[in-house]
Amino acid sequence: MAAELRSTFEGSTMVLTISNPEHRNALGPEMYAAGVEALNVAETSAEVRCVVLTGEGDTFCAGGNLQRLQANRQKPPEVQAQSIEGLHNWIEAIRTFPKPVIAAVEGPAAGAGFSLALACDLIVAARNAVFVMAYSSVALSPDGGGSWSLGTALPRQLVSELLMAGERIGAQRLHELGVVNRLCDAGQARGTALDWADKLGARAPNVLASIKELISEASANDLPTQLALERDHFVKNLHHPNGGIGIAAFLAKQVPRYE
Repeated sequence: MAAELRSTFEGSTMVLTISNPEHRNALGPEMYAAGVEALNVAETSAEVRCVVLTGEGDTFCAGGNLQRLQANRQKPPEVQAQSIEGLHNWIEAIRTFPKPVIAAVEGPAAGAGFSLALACDLIVAARNAVFVMAYSSVALSPDGGGSWSLGTALPRQLVSELLMAGERIGAQRLHELGVVNRLCDAGQARGTALDWADKLGARAPNVLASIKELISEASANDLPTQLALERDHFVKNLHHPNGGIGIAAFLAKQVPRYE
């Protein structure tokens, strides 16, 4: 069975499923391009309010295909560089996508699979899910933004442990550290993520896009710059039709229906 990234729809949610069961949902260049294309489609579709990223079966993603990486050692370095650029294009597409992206993690999320989950806005994980940056175990260094995502979320010493020693870390520990948002029973990650996506999809999409941009910009901005950005987004959203819908519904004690 060929490796693929399947795109399906559950109501207003696009579900992207990493499907490569013979290799524990290992990633490849064809998936990177498909991921970027799917997000481009979702961004231009008013019917899509959220995206859920998951893996087929009881594994989220085993990361890179080591057989492919071994083969690439016999090719010019540019071949692997281009492959990583494809992955990084997907990571950047997730980070800049103006709608919520939820990772639904069952079982292992290893290497670039862990990086993919970290790139998402929210993470739902089964209690038996295991996360590992396994790169140093095969004499490689991280890609997919894993060092950046972990470095901005966790203390340096813990990041060093995860990256240098390749230590596994469970969903419960990551939940305690604030990296995993919600825990669920095994086999329930996809359903839990879809339920959450439905609730997020009922909120004003322009506001969720503003919040995602504000969060993304905050770490690079000083306070005056961030305050100015907040001001501009607030004014823009107040004068958006959804601003009127939301305020009127709240005052009337009704459920708003946003555009």
